[in-house]
Amino acid sequence: MNEKMKYVFTVVAISASVALSGCASTGQLDELRSQVNAVKADADAAKADAAAARATANEAKDIANRALSTANEANARSIETETKIDRMFKRAMHK
Repeated sequence: MNEKMKYVFTVVAISASVALSGCASTGQLDELRSQVNAVKADADAAKADAAAARATANEAKDIANRALSTANEANARSIETETKIDRMFKRAMHK
């Protein structure tokens, strides 16, 4: 993204110098407009990609949270079962 930002600043600097010098031809202005439009399109595409990545990350986070919850439930059941088995063993040893 830094490279694109440098490009945008360069285009803005060139456009400012052309505007200040008053020597800009129609061709130069059209070229500058097309470059600015290309940079804008790239920025819009980057925003869309970032939004898609954010959505995917949120979905992955939800899946991970559900997996963690399931693992915690399984661990609790395991501890409960271990406790029951231990009690049963102790009762069997006392007989």
